[in-house]
Amino acid sequence: MDATGSTEQHLDDWDDISDSEFLNIPSEEINCDYQQALISETDAVCSVAFESPSVSSPSVHNHTEESTEHGNVQTDEVRGLKRKNLHENSFSPMQSFLKRHLSVTLLCDQSWCEMKTVYSLLKPHVKRKDMRRAEVQMGRQIHLSRELEIQDHVPVEIQTREDAEAVKLLNMLHMIPLLEAGECVREFTVFGLQEGVFIMGVIDELRYNQKGELVLNELKTRKQNSMPSYAQDKVNCLQVGLYKLLFDGLVRGEMKKDHILNHLKLRSGQALGAGVQAYVQSTGVQIATFGELVDALLIAVSCSDLPCIDLLQIEYYHQSSRGPIGTRVAPFDEAQLRAELQGYLAYWTGQREPRGVDIEDAWKCRSCLYEQTCDWTKNRTQDSDQQASHVS
Repeated sequence: MDATGSTEQHLDDWDDISDSEFLNIPSEEINCDYQQALISETDAVCSVAFESPSVSSPSVHNHTEESTEHGNVQTDEVRGLKRKNLHENSFSPMQSFLKRHLSVTLLCDQSWCEMKTVYSLLKPHVKRKDMRRAEVQMGRQIHLSRELEIQDHVPVEIQTREDAEAVKLLNMLHMIPLLEAGECVREFTVFGLQEGVFIMGVIDELRYNQKGELVLNELKTRKQNSMPSYAQDKVNCLQVGLYKLLFDGLVRGEMKKDHILNHLKLRSGQALGAGVQAYVQSTGVQIATFGELVDALLIAVSCSDLPCIDLLQIEYYHQSSRGPIGTRVAPFDEAQLRAELQGYLAYWTGQREPRGVDIEDAWKCRSCLYEQTCDWTKNRTQDSDQQASHVS
């Protein structure tokens, strides 16, 4: 859902980030959710897709970090204390970063380098600047043009957090019968509860192939006209695997109403705003409150004829020529994926400290935005120097 006009979005917007940010560039990663304080609800305008199943979501503004960026300059000592406190206080990283959920793209970012993910949350202004690069903007344009091939965006006025989430759920509700009828849908929102943590994402495309299999097709744009390296491909395979995990859980009825309301702190009895109501009426659905909409969606998706996803596919496109590079069929081992996910979530729930890359992956540090300030890199360098001195 694209926001138009000036808007301050609610804490931890649960839309995923466009996959155009997974680029073939040295800092290959996605934009993560930014830390921000609780802010009052304000009017906003979002777009809903008619004649099509998908929408994107409003951008999130980091109110707290922006005030830090443009206010007092923090010294290295203060920054060091901030990092130290995050690791030594009684709060988990989820609580410290004011997160109600995690996104699939943030978890993929973590799989590339966990320390980099932490620093991107501590210094979001650095990440925002990086996301203005030409490569990222080109990737976004390719994704948007592809999305608009099968849908139009129609602005809908939103007044509350519940309105913003209602638009996403309504688009999902619109997509389900289209997908059941064998049509292709794009930008399909998925979410679920894993290890007690609410996780969300947005699937690029769902469609059936000639064998009747439900295929998840993920578009990746690349600066180089070549297939990705093993390390980059591993991150992409993790991403589509997590999408399948969440989608399959939805169609199996694993998601409950209380999961959405409690984890995202949304009000079940909140009446939908006039703009959202107008859209609801146009679809012929009789819904007045956000809670009624959640009930309708969960019933629709769990009682639908939709199967679990059969095939995971990653489609790589060259940015400059906009031509195809190749397609990768991603493997899916649910037991292995869940074990890997459990390891990532252990950090967010405060069960362990953050870790940087292993020595064999130290090449990732050379192009990292936070290399000069990374404690993990500094400690590794000091250990190496001490070993060399001992040998001498």
